[in-house]
Amino acid sequence: MDNVYVFEGKTSTEAIEKGLKELKVAKSKVDIKILEQEDKRSFFSILSPRVVKVEMKLKEGIESKKDVKKHENKKPIEEADKKIAIQDIEKFLEEFLKWLPTKNLTYHIIEEESYIYINIEGEDTGYLIGYRGEVLNSIQTVISNIACKSNKEKIKVLVNIGGYREKREKDLQNLAGKIAGTVIKTRKSITLEPMSAYERKIIHTKLQENDKVKTYSVGEEPYRKVVVALKS
Repeated sequence: MDNVYVFEGKTSTEAIEKGLKELKVAKSKVDIKILEQEDKRSFFSILSPRVVKVEMKLKEGIESKKDVKKHENKKPIEEADKKIAIQDIEKFLEEFLKWLPTKNLTYHIIEEESYIYINIEGEDTGYLIGYRGEVLNSIQTVISNIACKSNKEKIKVLVNIGGYREKREKDLQNLAGKIAGTVIKTRKSITLEPMSAYERKIIHTKLQENDKVKTYSVGEEPYRKVVVALKS
């Protein structure tokens, strides 16, 4: 399971400290569950070494420095696979853009080491973005499937239209700051509107260093929401 780790120690305290040290996160950033209690020892195990296991799960939107390093070292896309994927993407975009009502749309494909970035520019592209980026996310899903159809390994594709991603991220960061201020002032938790996993992560990341509020998600996709509450 993603973001779930098990650590061992002679006591639960030792196991937890070991886990926090290895993950390089604060205790408030994880949910902790004792898997084997210290007092559950039979007569025959008295002489055996004491081992206590604890499960540590990173809270949503939290990433350990261990995982950050793992992502930074993500395996690059093979050049041959990348070339095939880009050819398929270009073929699709040429046909797709040709049938759209907005003319003079242009696209640029940027080859990154571990993913393919596509930027579409032009006037009146709002309908390609949709409410809260719903249409844009659907286009990204389609292009991702096209990129992967001729390749054995999954290829990550990021699609941006008219700088929407940057604008949305800035808006969400500003919203997170304002919501945190309101929660601190009123001392009441606030539940935001449903967001995609990408947008929820922006909220979580923005507020994870705030020492007065905490964030967590509730509900099921696609109606999952972020809750901002006071830290106890």
